[in-house]
Amino acid sequence: MALPRIWTSMNLQRIFIQPPLIASLQWVRTLVSSTHSSNDVSGKGTENKLLLDNLKILGVDVKMARKRQPGVLRKNITNEHGLVHFLQTKGASREVVASIISRFPRSITRSGEHLEERWQLWRSVFQSDNEIVSILNRSPESFFRSSDNDNLEKNIVFLTSLGLNSKDLHRLLTTAPRTFSNSVELNRQMVDLLQDVCSSLGGMEPSQFAKAVISKNLYILIRSTKRVKANVEFLQSSLRLKNSELLGLLQGNGAEILDISHEILKRNFRMLQEKLDSVGGTKKDVIKLIVNYASILFVSPGRMSDKLDCLLQAGITVKQITEKPKVLDFSHENLKWRLDELRKVGYEFDQNGIAILDSSRKRFEAKLQKLDSVKE
Repeated sequence: MALPRIWTSMNLQRIFIQPPLIASLQWVRTLVSSTHSSNDVSGKGTENKLLLDNLKILGVDVKMARKRQPGVLRKNITNEHGLVHFLQTKGASREVVASIISRFPRSITRSGEHLEERWQLWRSVFQSDNEIVSILNRSPESFFRSSDNDNLEKNIVFLTSLGLNSKDLHRLLTTAPRTFSNSVELNRQMVDLLQDVCSSLGGMEPSQFAKAVISKNLYILIRSTKRVKANVEFLQSSLRLKNSELLGLLQGNGAEILDISHEILKRNFRMLQEKLDSVGGTKKDVIKLIVNYASILFVSPGRMSDKLDCLLQAGITVKQITEKPKVLDFSHENLKWRLDELRKVGYEFDQNGIAILDSSRKRFEAKLQKLDSVKE
C-alpha cells in the first residue's frame, strides 16, 4: 500500500540524517515506490504544498524551480525521494542534487526504473559515475530533458555506426543533447544530406565527410536540412571554389558555419565584401579570408568592421589580415590595447608582420617586455 505523502514529508529528513547506505534499503525502496512519476496535477494554478515542503527540506531553490518549470510544482505524485537516493548512490552530494532539481525540476518526475536505464545508457559513453554526476551538475537538461530511453539507445547505436567514437558522443551529449531527443530518422536525414553534398562535389568518402562535419559542428544535427542545404549552395555560388577546395572547407573550419541562419550568412558575407572593398580589398581577399577563417561569418557586421578598422588604422594591410586572420578572434578592446602597446615600443608591422598579435596575453606581454628592453 502506498504511503501517504504527509508521512513521507515528515520523514524526508531521515534521508540526510543517515547516509543512504546506512539507512534501511527496504524503507527507501518503499518510499521510492510511493513517489513514482506521474502526470497528475493538483489543480490548475494550484501548487502542491506538501511537494513544496519536501523540496525546501531538500534545499531546493523553489523560486528558481518555479521560474524554470512551474507545472512540476502542481503535480500530485513525484519522485523527489527516489531521485535523491539514486543520485546519492552515484556519488552526488546533497548540494548537487538540490541544485539539479532547482535548475531542472522535471527531474523529479522520472521513475527509478527510468533513471537506472538512462544511467546505464550514459555509462556506455562515459568512463565513470563521477563524470556523469559532474555533467549533470553543469547541465541537468542534458540528462533529464528527454524521457525516451529507447530513442536515446537507438541514436547512440546510429551515431556510433557513422564512426563517431565515445569522445564524439561525449561532446554531443554535453553540448547538443537535443541531438539524442531527435528521432533517428531525423538525424539520418541530415547525415544523408551531408553524404549527398560530398558525392555531388566529387568526394569519394561520403560517410567520412559526414562524420568530419558532425565532429566539427556539434549543433548541425539539431538544425534543419533545408537551412544547411541552402548554406552549402550559397557558399558554392559565392566563393566559386573548385569542388575539392569547397569540400575541404566544408569538412574543415567551414563546417561550423553550415548551421548559421541563412539570412545572417548572406548578410554577413555581403557586409564583409562591402567592407573590404571600401578599404581597397578585392573579392579574392574576401574568399581567402573566409577560407582561412570561416568564423568571420559568425561576427556581426558592426563588430567585424570595428576590428578591421582598428587593425587598418594601425598600418596593417588587408593582405596581412587575410594571411593571419586569427587576430580577429580578439575583441576590439583587446586589439586596441595591444596595438597601443606596440606603438609605444615602435613596432613596425610592415617589417615584422602581425603574428605578435596572435598570442596569449602572457606571451604577448613577455614579447612586449623584450621589445621594450631592446628599445632602451
